[in-house]
Amino acid sequence: MDNLPSDPAILLSFLNMKLRDEFDSPEALVKGLDLDEDEFKEYITRRGISFFAPGNRFVLD
Repeated sequence: MDNLPSDPAILLSFLNMKLRDEFDSPEALVKGLDLDEDEFKEYITRRGISFFAPGNRFVLD
């Protein structure tokens, strides 16, 4: 997780930019960034971020 922003607002923007520009799903994003899926989910949850499937985007809770 060292290569992910720690600030929630910046992390949210980063993740949504990656989804828009490079990856078509959160699973592809996690794989493409070579992250552990469980660690990633915990990391974003601790920062108040979740995935909103109908919009294919991450949102602040």
